[in-house]
Amino acid sequence: MSAEAVTAERSVTPARTWYAISSFVLSLIGLGAAGYLTYEHYTGSTTLACKDTGTVNCLKVTTSTYSTQLGIPVAVLGLLFYVVMAALCSPPAWSLARRWGAVTWVRLAWSLVGVLMVFFLVWAELFRIDAICLWCTAVHVVTVALFGVLVFAAALADEE
Repeated sequence: MSAEAVTAERSVTPARTWYAISSFVLSLIGLGAAGYLTYEHYTGSTTLACKDTGTVNCLKVTTSTYSTQLGIPVAVLGLLFYVVMAALCSPPAWSLARRWGAVTWVRLAWSLVGVLMVFFLVWAELFRIDAICLWCTAVHVVTVALFGVLVFAAALADEE
């Protein structure tokens, strides 16, 4: 067996497979939630499945001044983020990353952008809007979980 074949065989480990599958699934979950929030944004936020009074108030969050950034709805930014993440975490992208390591770092950097946006949006929800959106929280949790998976995947890539 050639040295290249041994290297290729070694690079598809159970851990790498788990990171690839979990990151793609998380990306699809985030894409679904962000897609729903985008739909709600453009239909007047009338079917959000959470209360519209009290601390948990999706309508208050999704219609606040923080629901757009630079004139772009945050829901659309989330949708764009997850379209790119789904592409970067797709099985072909993971295969490409084994041959071209820069994909790993692009994926990690893009997920960091998402986490930084999550920090900003959670700050806005807690300290400016005084309300929390459960759908937004789902996107936030998925974004942070995805970042965690990709950090461990990048660490594994460095060890190989």
